[in-house]
Amino acid sequence: MIPSTIGGINKLPEYQKREIYARYIPREMIQRFNLPDLVQDRNLLKFRFAEGSSDVEMMLYHQAGFPDPILYAHLADTLNGQIHVLLYILNDPDSPRFDVDKMPDGSPTRFGIRKRNIEAEIAAMQAGLAPGQVRYGLHLFKQALTAFEEFVASLGHEIYFAEPLYYHNAIIFERHGFSYQMGRRRMESINLGFLEGGELSQKLDGSTPFRPPHAGRSIRARSWAIHDGVMGEPFTNVTMYKHIGRSSGINTAPGCEW
Repeated sequence: MIPSTIGGINKLPEYQKREIYARYIPREMIQRFNLPDLVQDRNLLKFRFAEGSSDVEMMLYHQAGFPDPILYAHLADTLNGQIHVLLYILNDPDSPRFDVDKMPDGSPTRFGIRKRNIEAEIAAMQAGLAPGQVRYGLHLFKQALTAFEEFVASLGHEIYFAEPLYYHNAIIFERHGFSYQMGRRRMESINLGFLEGGELSQKLDGSTPFRPPHAGRSIRARSWAIHDGVMGEPFTNVTMYKHIGRSSGINTAPGCEW
């Protein structure tokens, strides 16, 4: 029987761990990049999992030696053994790269959370990316979500959790059916703040490139303003969950386009 937790899977022999974790790679991604047997291929599909640990990192590359994975995922167990997505990234390897994840000297920024490469962030924003993105996405989130839910269901779960790193992540999760375990009122308050006359809208004064007056009308622009500190505090304390095969219908930013 397949273990029901990340910690349980990590106790298995490495081949079995790889086979189980590879199940949440969307088939559309494998077909798009004509990928080989990923369970066997350690150059394209890489993991960080330690026996006894309760988390796993997956890095899937479209070609060996490429600097960025096309899929990165970091999963962990909650205290009661549910699956928790800490980070999930899809990268288009054919798109230009913006070094928002590292400073000019190469030191990591933790996607702009720890420190910021402002020049790279401005370039990324102007190119249409959201905070934290180093490349354009693959536009496969719906397919990736389906594959991931099949994986979670195979472990015997009916629900899983996710940690949105940025405001726009939370909105994307909402629009794919997630609910809030924590932070819905915060999200609703943020929306009100960005509406005309709201507290946050009044701070969109053009004082930085990330705070143009029109930012409140766009999810992506709101996220850049929040990342730039317009709230006076970081975007934290938001945790979401989803029941497999069900949609919550929650929308904390009605009428606001991407």
